[in-house]
Amino acid sequence: MSGNISQDFSHQSLEQGGQVASQLPLVEELTPYPDVEQIFLEFAGDDSLLLLESARQTSSQGQFSYLMCNPLTRIQIQNTHYSADPFESFRDVYTQNLVESIPGLPPFQGGFAGLLSYELGQSWENFARASHDEFQLPDLAVGFYDWVIAWDHNQHRAWLIVQGFDQSLQTQDLNLAAERLKSLKTRIDTSNFNQHDRLAALSQSAFLHANKLPLNQLSPVYPVERNEEILSNFSKTQFLKQIEQIIEYIYAGDIFQANFSQRLLSRSTGHPAELYLNLRSKNAAPFAGYFGWDDWAVVSASPERFLNVSHQEVETRPIKGTRRRKFMPEADLLTRDELRESEKDHAENVMIVDLLRNDLSRVCKPGSIHVPHLCEVETYETVQHLVSEVRGQLKPGKTVWDLLAASFPGGSITGAPKVRSMEIIAELEPTVRGPYCGSLFYAGLNGEFDSNILIRTFTVRNGWIQFPVGGGIIAQSHPRLEYEETLHKAAGMIAALQK
Repeated sequence: MSGNISQDFSHQSLEQGGQVASQLPLVEELTPYPDVEQIFLEFAGDDSLLLLESARQTSSQGQFSYLMCNPLTRIQIQNTHYSADPFESFRDVYTQNLVESIPGLPPFQGGFAGLLSYELGQSWENFARASHDEFQLPDLAVGFYDWVIAWDHNQHRAWLIVQGFDQSLQTQDLNLAAERLKSLKTRIDTSNFNQHDRLAALSQSAFLHANKLPLNQLSPVYPVERNEEILSNFSKTQFLKQIEQIIEYIYAGDIFQANFSQRLLSRSTGHPAELYLNLRSKNAAPFAGYFGWDDWAVVSASPERFLNVSHQEVETRPIKGTRRRKFMPEADLLTRDELRESEKDHAENVMIVDLLRNDLSRVCKPGSIHVPHLCEVETYETVQHLVSEVRGQLKPGKTVWDLLAASFPGGSITGAPKVRSMEIIAELEPTVRGPYCGSLFYAGLNGEFDSNILIRTFTVRNGWIQFPVGGGIIAQSHPRLEYEETLHKAAGMIAALQK
């Protein structure tokens, strides 16, 4: 594997993996039906905690949630580069289809899961990084999770699922699985689910005593209009000027569209687990998530699915087009109709649908790609979005890693054509995006895969909370309205910062 890599398991053992014995995981249903928030708080201080939550359960996209931590192995990559294969360490293990799954249970029953940052796209597309990278988040941080707590919110049921792999990932041991299941079940049954006590315990954790980055060591920052406690990597004047530059690129024929963002910053004073609870209560989303890894954490209320794979069927759901919701129901309906009929937003959305059709065509069967839903309005807590759906069938022999290599990062947060748009983004955005516009994902060893696009997302490190917000710029874009749209998208997150 290329790039700067650290991992706490033997690469050699994976390379020589061979055929691993397959056994069904051990499963125990959790009764009474456990509350996601309580389970999250119980494990929030554990190593590499990953919660993939359907926090908005009324949505057709919000059926399953998963929690896992203490992975058997961890893989981290910093500063990948063009032509690297970031999945080299675990591609072979995955493609051998090591375990079977139990029908009727949630699709993820253990396997690889974690974070893909936006700059991981440099592995497949040759573009430069932005000038500043003071927080140094990894391009890839992935664990192998032997157990998972899985919720089916439609059935109102939850299960503890344990695979029983040993540290080499080459052997499943029924006795090992039984020991882990018993230990975890005992911990869940005897937990103190008092939120105040749990948050007080987390406030003493080492996370809050990690290195704080002084203001003068950040790349240049500017106060945000009407909210001077929030800082941006742009002044308003600079932001408007950069949008005008993008429009010039469009008229010059470089691109059709670019997704452009400003990075907002706030000081971090509490544990990110508390921030996640605030966010999910004020801005619930179907693809929410929390990922804590050493001294940093990702906290997300994403409404957008990136890629889902089930039985080789691929689905992606790009969002392009946003309106701020109104307090009056009649006005809210008018806003929805305005979004549905907007030629500009339709143009943005259709461009990205075409881009994704092209990306999927690299790994899907010819003739299998179709668009069952185009430009439909979905309503969330603070905004309404224009959403489409693209589907296709993976070619025989292609895996989720091939699919990611063909389509990461998602077209809805780059622009079209993709590579030139990413070059322009790196030129005009002064700081790297890191987890923002990347993805939280799971890849089960049964072939099931799901992932989000990390928008509406906080990244916490070095005493700061980053939460970039952006939108698609096309020839018809008005710079001032685009600036205001970014602040509309930030409204729910700024509310979550206020305890």
